[in-house]
Amino acid sequence: MPTERILVTDALPYANGGLHLGHVAGSHLPGDIYVRYQRLKGRDVIHIGGTDDHGVPITLAAEREGISPQELVGKYYQSIARSLERAGIVFDNFSQTSRPIHHETARAFFTRLYERGWFVPRETDQLYCVKDQRFLPDRYVEGTCPHCGYPRARGDQCESCGTLLDAIQLIDPKCQICFTIPEVRKTTHWYFLLTRAEQDLAAWLETKSHWKDNVRHYCAEWLRQGLEDRPITRDIEWGIPVPLAEAAGKVIYVWFEALIGYISSTKEWAARTGQPDRWKDYWLNPDCTLVHCLGKDNIVFHAILWPAMLMAHGDFVLPAEVPANEFLNIEGQKLSTSRNWAIWLEEFLEEFPPDPLRYYLAAIAPETKDTDFAWKDFQARNNNELADSFGNFINRSLTFIARYADGRVPPPGDLQGDDRAVLDALVAAPDAVGACFESFQVRAAVRELIRLGNQLNKYFNDQEPWRTRKTAPDRCAATLYVCAQAVRSLAILMAPITPFSSEKVWTMLALPGRVDTQRWDNAADQGVPAGHQIGKPEILFTKIEDAVIDAQIAKLGRPAGGKEGSGQWAVGSGTPTPPAQTVPSPAAESPSVPPDTISLAEFQRLDLRVAEIVAAERVEKADKLLRLRIRIGSEERQIVAGIARQYSPDRLVGTKIIVVANLQPTTIRGIESQGMLLAAADEDGVPLLLRPDGDVPAGAKVK
Repeated sequence: MPTERILVTDALPYANGGLHLGHVAGSHLPGDIYVRYQRLKGRDVIHIGGTDDHGVPITLAAEREGISPQELVGKYYQSIARSLERAGIVFDNFSQTSRPIHHETARAFFTRLYERGWFVPRETDQLYCVKDQRFLPDRYVEGTCPHCGYPRARGDQCESCGTLLDAIQLIDPKCQICFTIPEVRKTTHWYFLLTRAEQDLAAWLETKSHWKDNVRHYCAEWLRQGLEDRPITRDIEWGIPVPLAEAAGKVIYVWFEALIGYISSTKEWAARTGQPDRWKDYWLNPDCTLVHCLGKDNIVFHAILWPAMLMAHGDFVLPAEVPANEFLNIEGQKLSTSRNWAIWLEEFLEEFPPDPLRYYLAAIAPETKDTDFAWKDFQARNNNELADSFGNFINRSLTFIARYADGRVPPPGDLQGDDRAVLDALVAAPDAVGACFESFQVRAAVRELIRLGNQLNKYFNDQEPWRTRKTAPDRCAATLYVCAQAVRSLAILMAPITPFSSEKVWTMLALPGRVDTQRWDNAADQGVPAGHQIGKPEILFTKIEDAVIDAQIAKLGRPAGGKEGSGQWAVGSGTPTPPAQTVPSPAAESPSVPPDTISLAEFQRLDLRVAEIVAAERVEKADKLLRLRIRIGSEERQIVAGIARQYSPDRLVGTKIIVVANLQPTTIRGIESQGMLLAAADEDGVPLLLRPDGDVPAGAKVK
């Protein structure tokens, strides 16, 4: 549980190109959802972000575009900020690391560590381009990774295996400006003594047992291999000059100073709000919960290097949460900006409203593994869940009140069992959905909301207000009263994920204030009183036609012109594919391949997991169906399976089975099923459960 004061940051994207959906899914949307939820909880929370304006990716992009680095970052800062705002991702401050306040903050941070003996100068070998007559900073060099053999590893980090590198380690390195082979020369750089912090880091990380497995395992592997001191200066003109006379001509390495951008952006926010010292209430407050939202390619920076820097400084609060996400793929393939196998945020928002995107990315959030943005799946989620479930219930409820109750919420009268069951579900929902947001499980939050939406639609259908308005007016009145309360609850509960639509619902209800100023803990209040005059109902979510989606799929892989991918700070971007490696469209079929054959990419979209059955019961009035409560790792969910004739519920508890964990939820006999178990049929067609051979832990991936 966080403290009452929370500081949330998103990883800083390089200001060398537009944002794609990998950035949004990995860092920005999770951060925004978390902040919106915490504000509804009434907590003191600020959301801090900005762009990373320094480093070699900026200078390389500026050289390609024929403009100065300052012009480049100014151009893309505006583009990035505009796209995020249109997507409903709101920051208290969205800054730039090229601004004077950041330069001042970074130099002061550097000086503090220097005075405390955390830097040492060392003569080192560095690649030098004779043709261009300059030392080559890391990203001016590409070569073969010495660890995994990836042929286009950068001089600072291999995008394939994630290993941090020194350019001198690359096999067959080449200058990325003139493509000649550089030579090795001596130069001097200042090193951050990361090895000095190793024991303190290890002890601190031991206290983070609640962190996500991907973060803990990644850090454990780094510590197992042993940390190394890291150079934190570079021979390059664009950047923050090192504040040491003996380091003239060098700048602070971007990975070091960009992290300090979180502090400088918070300082900028405090100054802008007229309280210049207020930043200290967060960064110098041990009771502040510091949350870093990012993609897995940034784990090492935020969970090892940054905490070590903060420990070395001694004044600032350490990260409390680092909920790193995995990567977002596109149509079964890794996102590649070089061949435009990407979906650009600004272009997406030209064609679609933001809430369906926010909802879909939340529903498929890459929290524990890489996930896939599939246009057809996006369409299905929009049409079946947003339009047919949530939108349908809200529209039917409000339209019925407007048409048959003169727009006024009827009195509840004598509420019956079904009515109270819905009101009870509304009371339970804030805790159930909120627990998911608190633990950074937005996918689980979406499932809870879907479960509630299915129950509400079933209630409306079962009560048949179109019939009872004539045959039992009191029953109809009670139904509409309950539905009005449910619509209000949905508006609040869905606001972190679909803020624009929630505000529309609030307007349609004609309730005072804004939905984002309400209180989460009051979401289940019966806050739409009898006699209240609602506003005009409108269609909330519009269905998307096949032709629209087909056009979007056709865009993938076409030359985009002028778009540059992001690098180290481009969270969730995946591993770019070299331009020379053309990858066929998933829709392409070889004439020699049987029509019922699936590709490896299609098969890899299946998430097969070992699950343990923790509870089982028969489904009422369904002699073939069992409702199973299963555990997959630390997550519990329910599935409905047609095995009741072969398996007794009490004998199934404790059994390990294999399930498809990423199957879209469906409703069977009014019960939401969140997956599918695997079974084989014997010669008589009797289903037999497939089970793991041996004591395999629940949650283990089936490969």
